[in-house]
Amino acid sequence: MSFLERKNTKDGMAAGQKASVDNIYALDGKVPVLNAIPFGLQHILAMFVANIAPILIVAGACGMDAKNTAMIIQSAMMIAGIGTLIQLFPIWRIGSRLPIVMGISFTFVSIACVIGGQYGYGAIMGAVLVGGIVEGVLGLLSKYWMKLVTPIVAATVVTAIGFSLLEVGADSFGGGSSSADFGSATNWILGTVTLVCCIVFNIVAKSYFKQLSVLFGLIVGYIVALCMGVVDFSALSDTSLLALPHLMPFKMEFHADAIIAFVLIFLVSIGDTSALASSGLNRDVTQKETAGSLACDGFVSALSSVFGCMPITSFSQNVGLIAMTKVVNRFVIATGAIIMILAGIFPVVGAVLATLPSAVLGGCTIMMFGTIVISGLQMIG
Repeated sequence: MSFLERKNTKDGMAAGQKASVDNIYALDGKVPVLNAIPFGLQHILAMFVANIAPILIVAGACGMDAKNTAMIIQSAMMIAGIGTLIQLFPIWRIGSRLPIVMGISFTFVSIACVIGGQYGYGAIMGAVLVGGIVEGVLGLLSKYWMKLVTPIVAATVVTAIGFSLLEVGADSFGGGSSSADFGSATNWILGTVTLVCCIVFNIVAKSYFKQLSVLFGLIVGYIVALCMGVVDFSALSDTSLLALPHLMPFKMEFHADAIIAFVLIFLVSIGDTSALASSGLNRDVTQKETAGSLACDGFVSALSSVFGCMPITSFSQNVGLIAMTKVVNRFVIATGAIIMILAGIFPVVGAVLATLPSAVLGGCTIMMFGTIVISGLQMIG
């Protein structure tokens, strides 16, 4: 165990003796619930729109109706919350014990659209099930092959992730390229107001309040969007208050080419784990953490397919948020995971969060994703 690891462990044990908001920067310290919830909510707001966007894109490519699309979104929130809790508090060797937030990555969108268009949505589910199990097993056996992934390889992947996410942030800043008003003055105003509020709050705020700059920017941006009349509440009209996710809602199909493609893409999550350890904990990721993270990504994704949902992996957006705020406390992140699970059980919660305009989210993500690029360049150095 390295000096930094021993220090983090000792700090966590000491912090665990008394609840304090200062423990948000310690991996294992106790934080008062009322202080922890805003930081957990900030993580959910930062990833919510980006978490459901891949579902909307793939469902559209597969010709899926609104009812099934809503069902998949509900499952995605619940499974993402469960996966996050497993990452934070591992079960056996599954989970990294790092402050990783799980969600549906854009990485799988392009290949999922191709497979869905060729074979149907059932083939995607079959590929996710088998691919997830394969990745989970590879994660448990990673000590035999991880040595092939040198630090410079991981650093390059982290940097590439950061640059690719800047494009996602810019797309959201303009309102989403699929929207009719992409790049409109309204979206530019919302994105700019949100970004400026994040920056100013981060400069002016004192103590731990400084780390809530993203939440502050999202709230101000949302209020401005309400005043401008661009918040769409139509999705709330047909949303039920309580609903349980459906088990095996789609008949699975298994195609070798689809499975191989998904297995290869799953391994990209190594970069996210390295980026989080580097930017959030100021140290290199350990082999045990990488193994647990990959195993969690794989087996939770396999579980996700059983509920008709796409792969659930470590979410790069939240790596950027942690890199910016340095809030790594596992209990704090767990409050966000619980909010996600509630959003899956109570669809109305998710529907309300889904009204957040893309431009408002883009104003925050532009700043967050830049920190991932910086972290990657530092790792290369």
